[in-house]
Parts: sequence; C-alpha cells; structure tokens
Amino acid sequence: MTDIAELDLAHAGQRVTGHGFAAWKAEARELFKLALPLALPQLAQMAIMTTDVVMLGHFSGEALAGAALGNTVFFFTWLIGCGPVAAVSPMIAHILGARRGDVAGVRAVTRMGFWSVIILSVPLITLLLFAEQVLLLLGQKPALAHDAGLFVGVLCWGLPFSLFYQVLRNFATALSRPNTSLYVMVMAILFNGICDYAFIFGNFGFPRMGLQGAGLSSFCSFLFSFLAMVGVIRLTPALRRYRIFRRFHRVHLEKLIEVFRLGMPIGLTMMFEAMLFNASMLIMGTFGTRFVDAHQIALNVPSLTFMIPLGIGLAATVRVGLAAGAGDGDGVRRAGYTAMLMGVGFMCLTSILIWAVPREIAGLYFSDAAANADVIALAVVFLHVAALFQIVDGLQVVGALSLRGLKDARAPMWIAGASYWLAGFPMCLLLAFGLHMKGLGIWLGLAFALLIAAAAMCARFYYLSRRFRSA
Repeated sequence: MTDIAELDLAHAGQRVTGHGFAAWKAEARELFKLALPLALPQLAQMAIMTTDVVMLGHFSGEALAGAALGNTVFFFTWLIGCGPVAAVSPMIAHILGARRGDVAGVRAVTRMGFWSVIILSVPLITLLLFAEQVLLLLGQKPALAHDAGLFVGVLCWGLPFSLFYQVLRNFATALSRPNTSLYVMVMAILFNGICDYAFIFGNFGFPRMGLQGAGLSSFCSFLFSFLAMVGVIRLTPALRRYRIFRRFHRVHLEKLIEVFRLGMPIGLTMMFEAMLFNASMLIMGTFGTRFVDAHQIALNVPSLTFMIPLGIGLAATVRVGLAAGAGDGDGVRRAGYTAMLMGVGFMCLTSILIWAVPREIAGLYFSDAAANADVIALAVVFLHVAALFQIVDGLQVVGALSLRGLKDARAPMWIAGASYWLAGFPMCLLLAFGLHMKGLGIWLGLAFALLIAAAAMCARFYYLSRRFRSA
C-alpha cells in the first residue's frame, strides 16, 4: 500500500489513484479546482435572482409577493425539464472515465440533452400560461394569483433557453471546463441588472412595466446566457473540438432513452425538495402578504449560501463519475467523502453568520426598514431556523450529487420523496396549523426534512461506495 498519489491526467481532469493522506490531499485539490468555478456561477445565478427580489421589493410589496408565487410555478416546470438535462454531466463523466477522448459519445449525449429540452418545452410552457388558474385552484388569494400570472406569462418563454444553457453548462463541467459558465454568469449579472432597472421602473426610455418588466428581464437574461454560453464554447478549443451541434437533427435513441431514464428520477429528486419549499410558499400565501414577503427574504439568504455546497456537489458528480467509470472504488469513496467534508465546513461558517446578524440581513431587502418592520421581524425568526439547518442542507445536496456520480438515481428519488413529503410536509402542517405556529412551524418542518434527507443520502452513499473495489 503506497502513500503516494499517482495522478492520471485525463482530458476531463486528473483522476487520483493510490492510498493514504497524499491521495486524499490530491483529491481535495482536484475537487476544489473544479468546485470553486462551479460554485461561483451558482452564486452569480443567485445574484441575478437576488437582484430581482431587491428591485421588486423596492417597487412594491405586492409585486414581490406576486413574483414569489409566480416563480414557484415556474420553478416547478423548470425542475421537470432540468431532470434529463442533469443526466448529461454524469453520463459524459462515465464515458470519459472508461474511454478518454470519446468525442462521438460526448457529442451524442449533449445532443440528446438538447432534444430532451425540445420535447418537454411545449407542454411545460402551456402549463405556465395557465399559472393564474393553477394558483387559484391551490387556494391563493385572487390578487396574488393574478399578479403571479402576469409575471409568469412573460417569463415562460425563457424556459427552453434556460434549460439549453444548463445542457451547455453540464457539458463543459463534465469536461472540467467550468470557467466557461462563470464567464457567462458574470456577464449575465450586469445584463440582468440593467434590464431590471429598465423594464421594472421604466428607465432608458422603456415603459414602467413592474411585474411584467421583471418577467421580461428574466426572459432576456435566459436568452442572453444561452447565446453567450454558445459563444464561449466556440471560443474554447478544448470544447469546440466536440462540435456538439454537428448533425443536430440525428437522434441517438439509446442515449436519448438513457437521458430520460437517468434524468427523470434526478428531476423528481430535485422536485421533491424544491416543491416542499415551494409548497411552503403557497402555505405562507394563506397567511397573507406579510408572511410571503418575509418567507421570500428568509429563503433567499440560505439559497445563496446553498450555492457553495451545490457547486461542491456538482464537482463531486464529475469526480465520483470519473472514478466509477474507471472502476476505482477507493477513488469513488475518496471523492464523495472529501466533498462532504468541504460542504459541511463551509456551511458551519454561514450558520454562524446568519445567526449573528439576521436583522441586518433582512433589512437589506427594503429601502425603508421602518415601514416594513413587521416583515423584517418575521424574517429574523425564519433566518434563525435557517442558521440551524445550514449544515444538514449542505450535507444532503453533496450526498445526493455524489450518488448521481454513481448513476444512482432511483434510490435518491425515493429518499427525497420520503424525507420531504412523508416526514417534512406533515411536520410543517402539524406545527403550522396543529400547534398554531404558522410561519415558524413551517420553517421548523423544513429543517426536519433536511435532517432526514442528509442522513439517508449519506448512508446510501456509504453503502454503494463500499461495493466498489479498486481496479
């Protein structure tokens, strides 16, 4: 048993072999090199969403609540479409782990990722056009449902471009070129801020569009991100050589089936978690606009911190996938456990920060904090709970994405369904209505769901990773 980490330089990154501390150190270095540029685009994406929230908060509280509910419906459809798209990265990683330089295989997977978006976009956009009616059926107040419908009616046309961008980002990530999406998202932050300023408030000669302006700004940002990503890939020789749009009309049925077979459980896994948080938004809507605004602010903060462990988890998908494709059991375990330790370490720091200054954080979302003191007070309560669940939130996402690197999609789907809907959702209802805790009860229920999910995902990775044996 040697204590020296031998590095095998592959086109998709360096695969670490060997044993001992040197191997773990080398894996941490490789994981960090991939995770950092993956986490930064996630933060940039959240910066775009935060810009929307802050600007709408400055426009009016009603506009902020309407956009929050509209985004709930939009995100539901986005997750359905994002499932097959998410399969692109682990499929490419397995291909490159087994056969380095397989250009045709990588191109076929990427092309079928685009096809999955085209197939799903028509029914999903149709659903979004009836967002107001959907929200009314879910018991939302008519004024809020109407505002949300106005917002989503414009935003929905950006759905396919947002998903096309995700295909390109996953393609670049699997080839260890995550900086491409970072460059795009940095440009998109500035672009989105200018569009928000122009369309929401009626600057630069544009009419004052309010909510619809926010939807139009997001649509333009989705389109811009996709086109910019295409341009960056064309300018990157290591990515351009795959010619991913070559013979685009040709279907690769085997790869298309695998994209859906692997991707739909991934999508459902993400949906189970996300829709619990979206359902919490709908429940908050029954308590009134004040609760929706506080919930949106409080949810935006842990969503920002979540982006770092999400980036670490995305890197773990590639690192675990490379080791799994090569049949390296030690590498699988090393990549997964290293990512979990990184995620937990970062979330410990954010937990302390959120707990220490929740009022100051909530006050940033309003130009007149005194006039919104009741909303800020509610947001402070919710942020204290968010500080408590930071660690398990980071652990569950890294665990789930490490399992994705093993192409394990069905078990995480069932784990997520049970954790969020058999454990978390009933707890939310019990605490919010049974014990009359309202918003605080919902947030405590969310924390409980994340705790169950984190424990189950990590246990599943431990079980599967032990089945591998070093090549």
